This record gives sequence, C-alpha cells and structure tokens, in this order.
Amino acid sequence: MPISNHNGAAKPRRSVDLDIDEALRLLGSVSFGRIVFTRHALPTVRPVNHVLDAGHIVIRTHEATALTAHAQEADDQGVVVAYEADSIDPDTHLGWSVVVTGYARPVTDPEELARYREMLRPWLSGTMDHAVRIRPDLITGIRLTAVDAHG
Repeated sequence: MPISNHNGAAKPRRSVDLDIDEALRLLGSVSFGRIVFTRHALPTVRPVNHVLDAGHIVIRTHEATALTAHAQEADDQGVVVAYEADSIDPDTHLGWSVVVTGYARPVTDPEELARYREMLRPWLSGTMDHAVRIRPDLITGIRLTAVDAHG
C-alpha cells in the first residue's frame, strides 16, 4: 500500500515477515513498548519500558497498577497479554514492529526482583517494587521496507 510522504508523493512500501530470532533481537534492541491486557473485560494498553531477559520480556510495576493486580490474581499459567514494540521512522515510514502474545506472571523471587531493579529503570517516579515477566508463546514481526524501482 503506498504511503504519502510530507510533500504528498506516494512512496510504495512492502511488509516483510520477520523470523522469530530476528523479531526477538529487534525487541531486545529497544527499551520501550506497549503492553495490552484485559481490564474490566476490555482491552487496555499501557506504554512501558522493558528488558529482554533469557527470551522473556520483563517490566517493572507498582502494587496499585491494574496489570500487577490482574497478574497476581491469575492462575499458575498467568494472564494472557500482548506486547508490542517498534521502531518506525516518522519521515520515511520504514522500520519494524514486533508483537508478542503470551502469559504474564508476577516475579516473586526476591533475588530476581533485585536483579530486575538493577537492569530496568522505570521512567515514572514512585516506588516500582513489582515486576511482571511475559513468557512469549506467539512472536510475530514485520519489517517495512521501500519498494525499489524494479519492484
């Protein structure tokens, strides 16, 4: 589908599927994403920063967040969430997007929590004593590339 640049000329783009390894590599190259979870039976999206640790996505939260409460109430498997991160240039519209669907569970081990406090600095002020780990079950990604003149 053609995308217009700032002067109105259409620039064709194509979407190329990423393999799982490349998708995880790209996800680990950024620290910002969006977590999607259910709150009051409706989808809720929150921007968060993350770290990729042994193939899992980890975010820090505080006790009062809806996600923390939801994850703590979940069964042993966890609560289903989606996580999206991307890097798309606002001028060229080239870049990538990765979506992970999986189960989120609270991190309860004190040593792991201490390690994540060192690895991951939340942007928000206030105490962020909790962490949530997302185990990816489905990983998809695309790269948006320019279509060359030949094709």
